[in-house]
Amino acid sequence: MPKSHPATLWFVRHGESIANQVRTEAFGRDVHEVDLTHRDVDVPLSARGERQASALGRWFAELPASERPTVVVASPYVRAAATAERIAAAGGAPSDITFDERVREKELGLFYRLTRAGIEARYPDQWALRVQLGRFWFRPPGGESWADVALRLRGALHDICRDHAGERVLVVCHQVVVLCARYVIERMTERDIVHVARTHDVANCSVTSYRGTPDGLRLDRFNFTVPLEVEGAPVTAEPNVSARVG
Repeated sequence: MPKSHPATLWFVRHGESIANQVRTEAFGRDVHEVDLTHRDVDVPLSARGERQASALGRWFAELPASERPTVVVASPYVRAAATAERIAAAGGAPSDITFDERVREKELGLFYRLTRAGIEARYPDQWALRVQLGRFWFRPPGGESWADVALRLRGALHDICRDHAGERVLVVCHQVVVLCARYVIERMTERDIVHVARTHDVANCSVTSYRGTPDGLRLDRFNFTVPLEVEGAPVTAEPNVSARVG
């Protein structure tokens, strides 16, 4: 990471999407394919997701002006863009949003719309390879591995640090991007980030934040959902831990 960096850097997972809903409904059932007609880039927020995004926007708006985001970078995927727009509409961030495809969702390729049961049944050789390589290195046909996401994210973070040093930057993105950001910024190993992923479901509209220090960016909060809870908004993909890091 460059020596220059933002004063504050937030990563926010988008609000609950229609895809999140149908995948949750399919969980635990012997369903091979979920009912999705959208391209992944076009999947919208659910009604709950809209409520979550507005609640988070009000939380940001209630911070002192000197602590609110001054820059917003968002994935161009509809669910992330809509989350950023709702945060801004609630007064929590500037309405001028920079869309950066490097913080988009991990590409699922041939596995899009398939459940784990569907992948195992239709592509057993690919599933066996995934088990052998692990989630960090395995790349589904036509898709990306976590390592691929980390690689494009390194470039995005370099540019954010270079262009917005000293500013307060909000990045609205996706679950794997939040995790890969931790991997890159904190110089984690594969074992480290896989452990985090196994023990934490990154909640929709949760906040992961870093504070700038003389030594670089320091993790301040991870998977923080209090802004939703205070507003009475539902917490989806409920995390194991939602708190400030010591």
